[in-house]
Amino acid sequence: MTSTTPQQGYLTDLFSLDGRVAMVTGGSSGIGRAVAGALARAGASVVVVARGEEQRTAVVEELTADGCRAAGVAGDLGSRAGVRAAAEAAAEVFGEPDILVNSAGINLRPPMDELTEDVWDATMAVNLEAPFLLGQRFGPGMAERGFGRIIHISSQQAHRAFVSSGAYGVSKGALESLARSQAEAWSPYGVTCNTLVPGFVMTPLNARLSADPEKVAALAARTLTGRNGLARDFAGAAVFLASRASAYVTGQSIHVDGGFSVH
Repeated sequence: MTSTTPQQGYLTDLFSLDGRVAMVTGGSSGIGRAVAGALARAGASVVVVARGEEQRTAVVEELTADGCRAAGVAGDLGSRAGVRAAAEAAAEVFGEPDILVNSAGINLRPPMDELTEDVWDATMAVNLEAPFLLGQRFGPGMAERGFGRIIHISSQQAHRAFVSSGAYGVSKGALESLARSQAEAWSPYGVTCNTLVPGFVMTPLNARLSADPEKVAALAARTLTGRNGLARDFAGAAVFLASRASAYVTGQSIHVDGGFSVH
């Protein structure tokens, strides 16, 4: 029989997500997939919400094969009805979530003078309104139970304009403000609300930039680490923000960007 050392017990107490339920939107690819995997392997029961059935199923099968509790729910977050349907379907799987991760996003960035109302509306619906509605659905219950973690995935465009930030940058700036408003409302009751701010990460959401080797190299050169981000770089930060270890961290925008934002 293997005994637990004091060090292992200490780390488990700080970071284990055993008994927690997490809902991760956009959890079938990119940063969302890495975060879903990290939370599941830290002990949480994870519901992956995404539109694509094939990718969603692949994530769930990978996690269950590793001994994790995971399930997938179809979700189109582009409308209020779609958000509400996804929320209710997710809550039926393992129960009301203790951890909500808003990673789903769309990245439509035409030049500003070509930005249409349709693109604006679609961007705000997925990137801002869905996190708001999900927070309204689950935040009060978390507060009532005395524990909750809301984690948003933002962008450098929330802080600085480049590569046609357009509506995307506006939505991410507002998302960080939403986290602060949620923190003000619910942190007195044990619910922390924070935002992870990536640098440039090679994910499907950044497919347009990823296809330009010169721009990719230039972005890597702007970091302090000398490389662009990978989805797995967000695993540790996500587990920290989801766990008891982050109980006194709320309303914050935490840059996981290799120093991009300070260079």
